[in-house]
Amino acid sequence: MPHTSPIDPVDLTAKLVRCPSVTPADAGALDILHDILSEAGFTCAWADRGGIRNLFARWGSKGNTRSFGFNGHTDVVPVGDEAAWTMPPFGAEIKDGIMYGRGTTDMKSGVAAFVAAAIDFVQTTPPDGSVVITITGDEEGESVDGTLALLEHMERHGERMDVCLVGEPTCPEKMGEMIKIGRRGSMTVKFRVIGKQGHSAYPHRANNPLPAMMRLMDRLASHELDAGTDHFDPSTLAVVTVDTGNLATNVIPADCTAAVNIRFNDTHSGESLTEWIEGEVAAVRQAFGVQVETHVKISGESFITPPGDLSAMVSDAVAAVTGVTPQLSTTGGTSDARFVKSHCPVVEFGLVGQSMHQVDEHVRIDHIHELKSIYSRILQDYFA
Repeated sequence: MPHTSPIDPVDLTAKLVRCPSVTPADAGALDILHDILSEAGFTCAWADRGGIRNLFARWGSKGNTRSFGFNGHTDVVPVGDEAAWTMPPFGAEIKDGIMYGRGTTDMKSGVAAFVAAAIDFVQTTPPDGSVVITITGDEEGESVDGTLALLEHMERHGERMDVCLVGEPTCPEKMGEMIKIGRRGSMTVKFRVIGKQGHSAYPHRANNPLPAMMRLMDRLASHELDAGTDHFDPSTLAVVTVDTGNLATNVIPADCTAAVNIRFNDTHSGESLTEWIEGEVAAVRQAFGVQVETHVKISGESFITPPGDLSAMVSDAVAAVTGVTPQLSTTGGTSDARFVKSHCPVVEFGLVGQSMHQVDEHVRIDHIHELKSIYSRILQDYFA
């Protein structure tokens, strides 16, 4: 069996952060992981699609043995105004026990921690089963050629995970305080109301699209979608933009546009919300005599992995390492767990996410070591 020295997750995090892998660029991040995992005896394969690099790795044989999976991403969001950073955004510099750089929190440290934990685990205590690692370069982008491509690769080649842990940052303020057992659905709806342009002094000769749009936005935003469910907060709808492109104050515009973003719980589906919106649009169209065009994009449906053996095992490992009993939550945005849930039961646990996507994104060094210890404990308990 190949043998490697214990993997330092801090050193691995730094190596990954120094790769400027802003979606869709990989910048060598996945090559680093491919080489480390291959050297440790993992069977590695590329599942690239649409110009995106995706890495699949498995230790152990595929088939009827138990299989524990990790999922994560190495792509990051842009740095924004680099002059606003006090540390180089891809420098991985450490000061006072904190590493700075884009991706330190979201989520190169998480990837480093579970890769290090998996390698050390299979080297020191080879399990009766397999450990699967799936890492994408397309989580921060459109997410159409990332984890979905990895799951399709697995299906084609007879690979599987019995359970999966996604290493996204899940803790709001304190290490260990939250595990995600589900996520809200997300959808964006864009509207274009078409009226008739005219002179503002003669409004009767025009058909102003703005009152119709304002009525529509008010109907949508003031509607209570639900009161929440056993595991989810109430669904929300936010009006995120309204625009006419009209700079003249004496002209009634011909059309205007708007968009709303809905984060919904398991009371709804993307389809049921689309039907509701279509009804509201029809009412406004009839009341104002305007045309209304809509474009719906459903980024993901809500899902829940009911509390059970998987969440209990992860909770016990978190509590054993941190002394904190985590809350089981479904808050926050979307993640690639929304794709994994169709393959196997999935939960998410990772670092404190306060600085992700911000200027001077950073991670505490001791938290990286804690995270590796938690992931190691989870593997030990799963294969015990």
